Amino acid sequence: MVNYSRSGPAAGRTTMDRAFAALSDPTRRAIVARLARGEATVSELAAPFPVSLPAISKHLKVLEEAGLMARSKQGRVHRCRLVPRALKQAEGWIGERRRVWEHRLDALGAHLQEGDR
Repeated sequence: MVNYSRSGPAAGRTTMDRAFAALSDPTRRAIVARLARGEATVSELAAPFPVSLPAISKHLKVLEEAGLMARSKQGRVHRCRLVPRALKQAEGWIGERRRVWEHRLDALGAHLQEGDR
């Protein structure tokens, strides 16, 4: 797992860069999918994975640093919740790329149909 410290490779990355980097890992994507259904404790998030609790905590730290989730502490229990702002930024960026490519593919399709005539 990549360690995203403030002085390391992640220094200077935008929120969207950190979000895409965090979402590149299947375990973190599964955690985000679970958090999309509602708050969960760290133990609840760790339950489906065959890894240690410290490993899950590292994944959660990456998600927190990417702005994708927030953690609160109630006694000894850490509760996690999704913070959708970073996801919305990524979704917007992907949507812009999709619109550009759909336009280009439509233009190509039209050009090819004209060539068939």
